[in-house]
Amino acid sequence: MRILVVGGGGREHAIVWALKKSEKVKEVFCAPGNAGIAQIADCVPIAVNQFDELVKFAKDASIDFVFIGPDDPLAAGIVDAFEEHNIPVYGPNKAAAEIEGSKIFMKDLLRKYNIPTAKYETFTEYETALDYLRKQSAPIVIKADGLAAGKGVTVAYSMEEAEQALKEAMVDKVFGAAGNQIVIEEFLEGQEMSILAFVDGETVKAMVPAQDHKPVFDNDKGPNTGGMGTYTPLPHIEQSIIDESITNIIIPTAKAMVSEGRPFRGVLFAGLMITKDGPKTIEFNARMGDPETQVVLPRLKTDLVDVVLASLNGRLDQLELEWSDEAAVCVIVASEGYPASYPKGREITGLEAAEAQGALVFHAGTAEQDGKIVTSGGRVLGVVGRGRDIAEARARAYEAVSVIHFDGMHSRTDIAAKALKG
Repeated sequence: MRILVVGGGGREHAIVWALKKSEKVKEVFCAPGNAGIAQIADCVPIAVNQFDELVKFAKDASIDFVFIGPDDPLAAGIVDAFEEHNIPVYGPNKAAAEIEGSKIFMKDLLRKYNIPTAKYETFTEYETALDYLRKQSAPIVIKADGLAAGKGVTVAYSMEEAEQALKEAMVDKVFGAAGNQIVIEEFLEGQEMSILAFVDGETVKAMVPAQDHKPVFDNDKGPNTGGMGTYTPLPHIEQSIIDESITNIIIPTAKAMVSEGRPFRGVLFAGLMITKDGPKTIEFNARMGDPETQVVLPRLKTDLVDVVLASLNGRLDQLELEWSDEAAVCVIVASEGYPASYPKGREITGLEAAEAQGALVFHAGTAEQDGKIVTSGGRVLGVVGRGRDIAEARARAYEAVSVIHFDGMHSRTDIAAKALKG
């Protein structure tokens, strides 16, 4: 088979890596890809928002199916563009992708179908939102309605911080049009958990759970990022809680989307908080998570190609997923200044040494320049260690990080520490 993966981050590197393991695959292309993906696939210099060019390439290259990675093109209707030309494509169409593209749509859906989530109100006018906010108390959560590269959410621990976040989103437009509408949400306390699921209409095949680390600094300090590290499994979270999340949140959401005339096909990502009242929904994404994908896919024993084909052919309900018992820990190595502005073009060394230790090194923001691998993004690498348990996988991940270098690099030192503390 000849497959096209759309995207160019760490998630897409992991997807390409997983697809390449299949004996059914002859060739994998990635548009636009990155320096790491280029080592295992053919990168095509087409941006994720160039739908016509991507469709033409898929036709010319006799692509058997397309796998969409990022959120922006999904929200803009890339799946619809391929389907118009009868090209098999894996991912939700524009109507279904709104579950991520609009937080207000998602929250209203959950409210309508009585699916557990935080209490909230939505606003289109700054003064009205500010008036409501001043009647609340901290901590409180401010969310831009639209896509903001994982940075449109502020967990405010003081009212001053909350008002500043509201002003930045609605007045200063730091997130552009994504901040035209705002969700003000109650703060949920507890452990976070991510569950990704392969979904086809009402059929849900949940993946093994993972836990992400959003704040940029150790001990969950500093501004939120797209994710600074992940791990799986979650030995400190009971299986009954995981099962409850799937039964009471993910499956009802898939059914709700069908009822709304927006059947979801692709990967549905549930960001959850385990509160004293049980699991509640923080967010849904319409694609694989980044960096959750980098630890979940290495544990998938079932051929990823088989999963995609089963979904495309309406047979997902007949497929049972198999998972390895090993643990995986991913540490994100980021550029100086991230998640704010950061430099590019800094040479990266030690990649081969890290891989020689057995680590999986997924490239997120890299490029090739004069025969060297250099930084080109905020999150640069996802370094994954694997082992019999979290402790072993974590040690291997950090050993691999220690041999990698570029000027200004930084990473959290406490990824998966919560699992060890139990």
